Amino acid sequence: MKSITLFLVAVASLLAIPLLQAQEQQGKARSVRRYELVDVGTLGGAYSYGLGINELGWIAGSAATQSQTNGLAQSAFLWYGGGPLQELGTLGGRDCPDCSSEAGGPNFWGESALISETGKPDPNGEDFCGFGTHRQCLGAVWGDWRLTALEPFAGGHNSQAYWLDDFGRVAGFAETNHRDPTCETGTPNQVLQFEAAIWNSNGEIRELPPLQGDTVGFAFGINNQGQAVGTSGLCSNVSLPPNEEPAGPHAVLWEADGTPINLGTLGGTYNLATSINEHGDVDGNAQSAQDGNIHPFLWTKDAGIQDLGAYPGAFLTIAPCCHTLNDWRQVAAFAALPCTGTGCRASSPPNFRALLWEDGSYTDLNTLVAADSPVYLQSAESINDAGQITGYGLVKSACTVQSPPAWLVNQAACPVIHAFVLKPAILVSGQR
Repeated sequence: MKSITLFLVAVASLLAIPLLQAQEQQGKARSVRRYELVDVGTLGGAYSYGLGINELGWIAGSAATQSQTNGLAQSAFLWYGGGPLQELGTLGGRDCPDCSSEAGGPNFWGESALISETGKPDPNGEDFCGFGTHRQCLGAVWGDWRLTALEPFAGGHNSQAYWLDDFGRVAGFAETNHRDPTCETGTPNQVLQFEAAIWNSNGEIRELPPLQGDTVGFAFGINNQGQAVGTSGLCSNVSLPPNEEPAGPHAVLWEADGTPINLGTLGGTYNLATSINEHGDVDGNAQSAQDGNIHPFLWTKDAGIQDLGAYPGAFLTIAPCCHTLNDWRQVAAFAALPCTGTGCRASSPPNFRALLWEDGSYTDLNTLVAADSPVYLQSAESINDAGQITGYGLVKSACTVQSPPAWLVNQAACPVIHAFVLKPAILVSGQR
């Protein structure tokens, strides 16, 4: 899932953990980062997802409780660098014990953006939260130990919130009152149009207009300058997360005054910006005209859009939402590779690998942790300026098949998924 709260790394940590940028060209000696892996655990169930990390290494995400067992139901959490997960609850409260939520962010002050079910049936039968229940879905902010709902535009019923800056401004999207029969083509069950939005710290909503000629859009990331990123298009060709895989035809940067800027393409029709750093650099994903596959991209004001390429052998390489780009232009990502080897079938799920892009190339993060690591890293979801990374992966000890390793051959044999944190640990001098 993509849908998360406390966003701090001490200044001492930033000084003490060097960023270890790659050195020079291929063939020369370089310093390779190694990581300490921390299994964050769950809320008592079988799965958890680390979705956002702040500058202190605190994690926001979602996890299953003991009663949440279907792979969709989940509860938002915060993890403060140690100890158990802090469950954040839902907007449904005690009146909706089976409501779900997930969290993103967090910001420097310990606030987090969420999506949450309210417990009320959606009046149009939509499934805006994507939990399969067709309940009303609202964005929310966790702060001061309570949830505050973020209301949609007038006449709309649903909203989603994904990231927030240190000033309490929240990026996401919300429904309007415009009915559009083409919306169901992009997102099943969707009836109303939606617009990218920023909620100010007082909860006031502000529209981020789509590009000229487009009718809808959504925002994922925001920085402390108030710049936001996402996509815009028509209701028929934009699909909403987490109901569907997020997609749209135009990657967009909204300036602080709301002016939309088209970030360009890699030649294809799928273009989505997912994250923005404090320098105004943007990453995201776009269809490449060269191979037709989705590649991550990096956009800068000086150089424009740059193709980061695909991980070798992968049919899909993705920089997910919503803070996968840090100020050092490192990108957290994942790749999907075909299942190969003994035990694979045509119906076997792909092999997912968590990645780090830096210095022009990808590294499988599984190669930078101990060989006996308890978690096989499937996706890197967020990275901070200290190089700490959160995401999720398969718990190896829970795999029903151990030889050959199920996490490398048939990941369907590994039913337990846990959120993780990677902390830069040691350097190893070697040849690239």
